Amino acid sequence: MKKIQEHNPSTDELLNLEYKFQPELTEKLDNVKSDFNQELINEIVLWKTNRYAELNKETLNLINKIDRRAEFIDSALTGEILMHLLKTKGIRLPMASTILRFRNPKIYQIIDQRVYRMIYGTEMKIKTNLNDNIIQYLDYLTELRNVCDLYQIPFSESDRILYEYDKIMNLEKIKY
Repeated sequence: MKKIQEHNPSTDELLNLEYKFQPELTEKLDNVKSDFNQELINEIVLWKTNRYAELNKETLNLINKIDRRAEFIDSALTGEILMHLLKTKGIRLPMASTILRFRNPKIYQIIDQRVYRMIYGTEMKIKTNLNDNIIQYLDYLTELRNVCDLYQIPFSESDRILYEYDKIMNLEKIKY
């Protein structure tokens, strides 16, 4: 590991470096003039953890097509939304499922390591192919519904219930 003194860069060399980390959010945060509130703190935390994902208007419009009162999943719409979400920097299947869950918990639940192993008895491995991700999630929702029916768990709360149950039943550490 090299220290700056070992390389001895010129001031011009240092000042000409371009900071490229989360450029849009960095600029937004750099220009905040308002008082801090929880929303701003959340954005700062997301910036620091490199978890900020900015969705384009088309993806947001698709998400808003999900009827909050729907009782049944529209697989075609879900697949289209997931494809858009999964192509967004910073979003993988667990985050995409979280977005969907908060849009309509009656048809979507979060795909999570803990809940996954409660259902399948194995560690979750996210697929690399986007289409395979979509299939994996839709299959997961089907299996989750089956578990909910078997144990009379409300589907809309199942990710939280099974998450907590896993913490009691499985003492093995989660591999992230």
